[in-house]
Amino acid sequence: MALHLHNTLSRSVEPFMPLDASGKSVGMYCCGPTVHDFAHIGNFRTFVFADLVRRYLEFRGYQVNHVMNITDVEDKIIRRVREQSTTLAEYTAKYTDAFFEDLQTLNCVEPHHIPKATNYIPEMIDLITRLIERGIAYQAPDQSIYFSIEKYQGCGCQYGQLANLNFDEMRQGDRVSEDEYEKECVADFALWKARVPEDGEVYWPSPWGEGRPGWHIECSAMSMKLLGTSFDLHLGGEDLAFPHHEDEIAQSEGAAVQEDGRSFVKYWLHGAHLLVEGKKMSKSLGNFFTLRDLTDQGYNGREIRQLMISAHYRETFNFTLDGLAGARTALNRIHECVTKLRDQAGDTTADPAPQVLEQFTGAMDDNLNVSSAWAAVFDWVRDCNRRLVDGTLDTAGAAAELAAWERIDSVLGVGQADEAAPEALVALMHERTEARAAKDFARADAIRDELSEQGWAIEDTPNGPRLKRS
Repeated sequence: MALHLHNTLSRSVEPFMPLDASGKSVGMYCCGPTVHDFAHIGNFRTFVFADLVRRYLEFRGYQVNHVMNITDVEDKIIRRVREQSTTLAEYTAKYTDAFFEDLQTLNCVEPHHIPKATNYIPEMIDLITRLIERGIAYQAPDQSIYFSIEKYQGCGCQYGQLANLNFDEMRQGDRVSEDEYEKECVADFALWKARVPEDGEVYWPSPWGEGRPGWHIECSAMSMKLLGTSFDLHLGGEDLAFPHHEDEIAQSEGAAVQEDGRSFVKYWLHGAHLLVEGKKMSKSLGNFFTLRDLTDQGYNGREIRQLMISAHYRETFNFTLDGLAGARTALNRIHECVTKLRDQAGDTTADPAPQVLEQFTGAMDDNLNVSSAWAAVFDWVRDCNRRLVDGTLDTAGAAAELAAWERIDSVLGVGQADEAAPEALVALMHERTEARAAKDFARADAIRDELSEQGWAIEDTPNGPRLKRS
């Protein structure tokens, strides 16, 4: 079975066929963070989803060129720069650095290109200039440049490719200058915002006067600069489909820079919303979490990642602390099985065992059906444990199963090296062994309880006792 993906553009699941003539190279763009604050877990569901897509494409043999932008200029950022009396670069650097620390915590592969909007102002100006020359953009009395939806449609183009818009029922306005606006509003949107006193020192020169780009034009300019005027995949949260992604299509195709017969993007993938404890995330409800909030509570990045990719990307997902505890248990099951396979395999290497790989691949080829993929993994864990216990899994077989898991984890990204126990706890473990040999069972039990209180358990193995996280 070939890889199939749900394309928001066609509202259907389609076979994935790259634009590249060889069928191997894939251009992939994901809308990155707006660095006005620490990213929250709702944001990170999208970024972990994008990482899963990137990893699976590479697992299937594609050569991926992965681009994720940094929005480092927009309304909220400018307001906070003004409120804190700092510079744009200083303000955004703090949250950009934090974002990439968080990505690393979640074991996400770094994109190949990470363009910052402020480094692509010339490309944005060029794109706006082309839209003006084609009569699709215009300068308004406030000196800002706006995209005309009416003129765009007059060129035979469709506005509303990603969303079913009813122009008769939706509220229509003359123009909208804000970066984000009501989803019920269909209006001309700002491509270039004329400088106003509230912008302070955040502005650039342009043929139309000092100002700054609108949010939507940023992604069009950066993606086409780095991936070409047409590329394969554009990812983001479902909240971006309209108006942001719809406006990206309008700007990019309105400029008429694509080859005949090609669109701006071939496949649009959108991840569903994340709820927290069954409700929309809100600081007032006390269910608003950044990644750092969760790690401060003792959860690690792989546990958070496992929970985020435990459900299909198109399903609204309920993120709970109980779910995190379940993720910890699930990963411990996998880790214990993999550790036993390593002990059994020793230094032996082998080609990956085919059965679990085939089941995993079949599930993921079906529009990234990660729920079925996890089911295959846990069936595999149960089968490996049974064969290890009854002695039917020899050294070569263990090496093959281990190789299969390593291939699967190249996609899931949840495996981890054994966590080294503190030396003091290792000493306690050895003291317990000596106490048992001396038949001092009271002391041995006390040491076991002390280790348990610190989150560790003793496991007896053919190579002697060892500590593992409980």
